Amino acid sequence: METSRVYTPRPQISVPLLRRFAASHVNYLVVFVLICLHHLLILGPWFDMYLKARESVVLNFNPFMVFNADPKAEYNDQLTRATNMTISALRFLKTLRAGILEPEVFHLNPSKSDTQAFKRFIRFVPSSLSWFGAYMVNAYPLDMSQYFRLFNSTRLPKQGKDELFTDEKERHLLVLRKGNFYIFDAIDKDGNIVKPSEIHAHLKYILSDNSPVTAFPLASLPSENRDTWALLRQELLDNGNEEALRKVDSAIFCLCLDDFSIKDLVHLSHTMLHGDGINRWYDKSFNLILSKDGTAAIHFEHSWGDGVAVLRFQNEVFKDSVQSPAITPESQPAAVDSSKAVQKLNFKLNDALKEGISKAKQHFDATMKTLTFEILQFKRGGKEFLKKQKLSPDAVTQLAFQVAFLQQYDQTVATYESCSTAAFKHGRTETIRPASIHTKTCAEALVRKSSQRSAAELRQIIAECSKYHGQLTKEAAMGQGFDRHLFGLRYLAESMGMPLPSFYQDQAYAQINHNILSTSTLSSPAVNIGGFGPVVADGFGVGYSVHDDWIGVNVSAYPSRNGQEFLQCVHKSLEDIFNVLESTQVGG
Repeated sequence: METSRVYTPRPQISVPLLRRFAASHVNYLVVFVLICLHHLLILGPWFDMYLKARESVVLNFNPFMVFNADPKAEYNDQLTRATNMTISALRFLKTLRAGILEPEVFHLNPSKSDTQAFKRFIRFVPSSLSWFGAYMVNAYPLDMSQYFRLFNSTRLPKQGKDELFTDEKERHLLVLRKGNFYIFDAIDKDGNIVKPSEIHAHLKYILSDNSPVTAFPLASLPSENRDTWALLRQELLDNGNEEALRKVDSAIFCLCLDDFSIKDLVHLSHTMLHGDGINRWYDKSFNLILSKDGTAAIHFEHSWGDGVAVLRFQNEVFKDSVQSPAITPESQPAAVDSSKAVQKLNFKLNDALKEGISKAKQHFDATMKTLTFEILQFKRGGKEFLKKQKLSPDAVTQLAFQVAFLQQYDQTVATYESCSTAAFKHGRTETIRPASIHTKTCAEALVRKSSQRSAAELRQIIAECSKYHGQLTKEAAMGQGFDRHLFGLRYLAESMGMPLPSFYQDQAYAQINHNILSTSTLSSPAVNIGGFGPVVADGFGVGYSVHDDWIGVNVSAYPSRNGQEFLQCVHKSLEDIFNVLESTQVGG
């Protein structure tokens, strides 16, 4: 019998919001509706949006983030790094469940709050008053309610709507290699992490297993349409595979050991976003993937949580595995009998299942062939230069996307940028809308009328774009964006059986939600590159990062869009913007 941990958060209402309503003499019914709306938004519609989607999670939802290489080259050996990262992940799990993981905090004045002195002080303040101490130095704890789903969790396919499953009692790790499934206990019966030398031995045993690539790769099934996968999963259960599936679903996480090295950044992106459909379990909360050359990445299922939670985990794993590695390249595995400790899972497949797996793999291969990745590394400057110009690095990068699309396709289109709302209890995301009248004006000035504007005038327009983008970002982070409010109102109307308001049937509403440019950024010293698939067939999936002295962009596209040409336009747009900024600077 499959059960899952029940998630029942409490609703919270923003007091300042209610005060503004009261001050404006807004009808009490509206306030009541907002309270009901906020309650509903917390309790499930956002999860429903993901879990009711019937498309494959691969390309459509699951993103990836690649770790930087270990600075000590010899530690990038696949076995060594897999062992160290596994131990570091387990250390994070233990710290999280012990309730001693350092809180995620947003520091408005880091010189006062993000210091060892303040951290020592706040430890001695009673928990009932610690929030006030943090508030006094402009430090705001962020919501961490998603974190428990990192481990022992899986998305289960069901007809019509999937379920999230978590079983924190289980102690085993799932390892995939050549499409074969292995498990072994990574936590002992007393709740302690198994000795690193033993985990080292178990992983070495799996890497030395000569079993061929499985003829019917079960791992291709989670890449299917969710209803199709739900039917096939039920067939698996009915055919005597309940215990094996339970082991997969409840495993702490999935470690994927690939048998090939990474060729380049494009190959890296394809490998970590979708792979070959054989050596991933796409429904797992996350897959920790290591290629033969030790390149490591996290591929995660998106319904349970967002990039902010995964990034915190990735940062901690990278830092711990680099600074406090459990083993060295010279370490010897423990002298244990891994053939007894490691269990290879065998699945009973009838003809219907074999046919379903074959079709899933064929569908997977055909779909993945349609996806392209293109990479840009703009080396002329980055965060440091743009901040000296008193401009937002994110705003300038987003402006470059707008200029580029206008240059390539002669139009402005709906653009999505994800923004975390972790400042609120159980917050997920809000949308920043980078395409604005300001970016349109600037793009047209750069693309169509650049000769008619002085560098000073262009710089002023760029500054206006930056200021407005900053305003949109703050509004989104503080729950003042419009997308989630409209989403909630629509859900409320539907749940109350009301006719869908005409607003939601307007062509403009459909157009703004057809996000041709879907963008997301996460900056971290642990992350090399990240990416995701386009959210619409005629769109671009734009992952980007603004580093101190360069800007990286990773663009995915289907055949209707030319990603290579788009990035050429992005490069030209950044060159044009930097030319404006530098000529203004040189000119005084």
